[in-house]
Amino acid sequence: MGSSSRQRRSNTPLFAISLIVLALLTPLFANAAPQGEVIKLTIHDTIQPISASYLQRGLDEAARRNARAVIVSLGTPGGLLDSTRVMVQDIENSPVPVIVYISPTGARAGSAGFFILESADIAAMAPGTNAGASHPILEGQTMGPILKQKIENDAAAFLRSFTERRGRNVTAAEDTVRNSKSYSDTEALNLHLIDLISPSDQSLLNSLDNRTIHRFNGATETLHTANAAIVTIEPSTRERLLSRLTNPNLAVLLLVVGGLLIYLEFNVPGTIVPGTLGTLFVLLALFGLDLLPIRHTAILLLIAAIVLMVLETKFASHGILALTGTIALVFGLATLVDAPIPQLRVHLATALGAGIGFGAISFGLAYLAFKAYRNKHLMGPEALIGGTAITRTALAPTGQVEIRGELWQATLHGLPTLPKGATVTVKGVHGLNLTVEPAPPDARAE
Repeated sequence: MGSSSRQRRSNTPLFAISLIVLALLTPLFANAAPQGEVIKLTIHDTIQPISASYLQRGLDEAARRNARAVIVSLGTPGGLLDSTRVMVQDIENSPVPVIVYISPTGARAGSAGFFILESADIAAMAPGTNAGASHPILEGQTMGPILKQKIENDAAAFLRSFTERRGRNVTAAEDTVRNSKSYSDTEALNLHLIDLISPSDQSLLNSLDNRTIHRFNGATETLHTANAAIVTIEPSTRERLLSRLTNPNLAVLLLVVGGLLIYLEFNVPGTIVPGTLGTLFVLLALFGLDLLPIRHTAILLLIAAIVLMVLETKFASHGILALTGTIALVFGLATLVDAPIPQLRVHLATALGAGIGFGAISFGLAYLAFKAYRNKHLMGPEALIGGTAITRTALAPTGQVEIRGELWQATLHGLPTLPKGATVTVKGVHGLNLTVEPAPPDARAE
């Protein structure tokens, strides 16, 4: 009994020490534990409809998971204004706070990327990045003073509509549109175009922890992002495929190769495989081009090129129609996509290579088809007319002649007789009987 009491008294200090240690360590464990999720999206490409679709899917997934925030790692030379407007609208309406982060070091947010950066709840940049140069461009057109002013005013008003509401420097932001200004990360921070500079995702989230932000709808919200688990959502297989197809150079090559395969199918009917692959390539090309701004005059040039090349097979133009068609094809391909940045246009080298290659191969196939079409009229007995034969029996006036390794019955015309071994020219075919006459002295038998 006494021993048991002493044992309980000796364990009491140990138990008390354990409680104290546990109480001290609990806050440390709590701070180390992940505090919810942050969804990460990566857009390192031109801004086009697939980028907008990917962003919308990521924001929807973040809302479904009740994520703490969405971090968009952005690096882009720019893109289509229509897609930019869609992405800005999605960011403004997102129920989850959106952090647009220009990263990694060396990345940029040019043109459309700057609009997306300024529309975010939190705008951040990694060291060594830059953003801006958002002056609108109409490719292939010389803008008059009035048109230039209208387009600039529209883009500037669009930028002001959310930059001012986000509490950022409207004047400095508008300079990227009107004067094509571009800012380094430090300049952007000093001009209050971004909220902070951070070297990494986790450092960024830790810096934003407990920061109160004003959402676009006017509500206030406090971020809790320290030690949050970063969940990366990758582009789906469909989005990756469509993103490749929006590369205009790839789309043009698919269109040209598909057209050649279909043309080959028409010239060699029944092969099936070229026609099937060609149809698939053309459909993929059209699907990708449908996502890009297409110039209608370029489509007319492509149609004219095809018509001219088809006419080359019908009329003897000595290649003039084919050459004109090839020139129209090159110009049509080069001006097919009306995009504001070089990355979304067809490169001149691609247009030249594809256009000249298509023209040369099409001309060659058309020539072979035309030659085969003419030769089929020279098959059978009619092909012997004009040929040279040698008599195998004396013709008086009938007998046998040999032509192309075959013996034929022949009737001599113009002379009463000819000896065996004489050379004659075939002048006509009547059933299985040839009409012949003496050949010139220098003629040789076939």
